Amino acid sequence: MTFFAGFIEYNSHGDIMTIYLDLVFLINWVLDFVLLLTVNVALKRYINIKRLVLGAMVGSISLLSLFLPINGLGLVLFKLVLGVVLCIASFGYKNFKYTLYNVIYLYMVSIILGGFLYYLKTELSYKHTGYIFYYEGLGINYLVLLIIAPFSLYVFLKSIKVFREIDNYYYQVRIVLDNNIDFKLTGFLDTGNKLRDPISKRAVIIINKKLIQGKIKIRSPMYVPYNTIGSHGLLTCIKPKELFINNQRLDNYLVGLSDNSLKLNGIDCLLNYQVWEDLNDK
Repeated sequence: MTFFAGFIEYNSHGDIMTIYLDLVFLINWVLDFVLLLTVNVALKRYINIKRLVLGAMVGSISLLSLFLPINGLGLVLFKLVLGVVLCIASFGYKNFKYTLYNVIYLYMVSIILGGFLYYLKTELSYKHTGYIFYYEGLGINYLVLLIIAPFSLYVFLKSIKVFREIDNYYYQVRIVLDNNIDFKLTGFLDTGNKLRDPISKRAVIIINKKLIQGKIKIRSPMYVPYNTIGSHGLLTCIKPKELFINNQRLDNYLVGLSDNSLKLNGIDCLLNYQVWEDLNDK
């Protein structure tokens, strides 16, 4: 996974300056190791660090592309094959899907890292007038480069973790009301929503009243008392004919009709904590 190519300097005549292969090898090896470590953590492969170190050395074979008389397409194919070899050497081969995920994540994080470093290189080393860029002489020190690389991928890993945790709280919701009126919604599991009808003991999921307003006529509503920080009152509820969460049918629930819009982006309803328990019991 050769990164050094984007950081080769040119002199004022446009000629390539002296390249120190030992330095290029070291930088390439360190960056390959950081990439493999990121994949290892992101996919929870639990591979020994020593094996990743050796795997990164396999990735340094990409240095051969400096001396191979191949065109652009051949270079792309060479790197694709090298990526597969690198993943198998580092993570082993269990099955096609396992290896495919390793390769995809490897290239994904390498593109993110390479694009980020190239952006820094361009911003710090070049000035521009309109769309004309010219070299100003301020380059990125290689030591700084090696410090920035793992930091940027650490931020990437933390972002993945946050999105995964949030994604676990999203559910597909399908509510069927009287006259077979069907609503397909996006629900968010609200761990603080433990609202129940004190009489029937049914758990309550909450939707915005505007979603069904004018589409059905509410007959025999129920009123469930609620208490929140700074407010309390009675929530108008109806009993759905059918309720499906992630294509699993759940019974003994009420649908609460809120006058307030839900503040979470893209969310149509707030699910009761009981939903999580019922889905995990099935």
